[in-house]
Amino acid sequence: MQSGTARAGVGVVLIAAAVILFVALKGGDGSGDSATGPTATGTTATGNQAGSTANNAARPATPTIVVKNGGPAGGVRELDYTQGEEIRFKVDSDVSDEVHVHGYDVMKDVEAGGSVSFGFPADIEGIFEVELEGRTQQIAEIRVNP
Repeated sequence: MQSGTARAGVGVVLIAAAVILFVALKGGDGSGDSATGPTATGTTATGNQAGSTANNAARPATPTIVVKNGGPAGGVRELDYTQGEEIRFKVDSDVSDEVHVHGYDVMKDVEAGGSVSFGFPADIEGIFEVELEGRTQQIAEIRVNP
């Protein structure tokens, strides 16, 4: 009789472990954080985000635009979003300047050797330039699709 009880105990432990693993991989309560969230979408080979807010999978890593010698390393970064999503990206810069998202008029200062993160709703459809304002240097292009 003890072997039957032992098997039942092992079964309960395995089920509990499976539930905990499922909850951990799903993202817990679904509230998300800066790297994951309920509006997750896919990522293409270029790091662009696309998809719909109905998708509840884990959000890919936040795209990072690296500024070297006052310009975008690897060229102007193209970021795609669907209207209603959260536009998220980060700028790592080796120069001090103001990062300006035209059209949305979102601006943040970045220090040399520092970084700045952006997060705002994609509520305006179109193509928008992200620029180092003082240098008039475009570093990214944001496309918001309907």
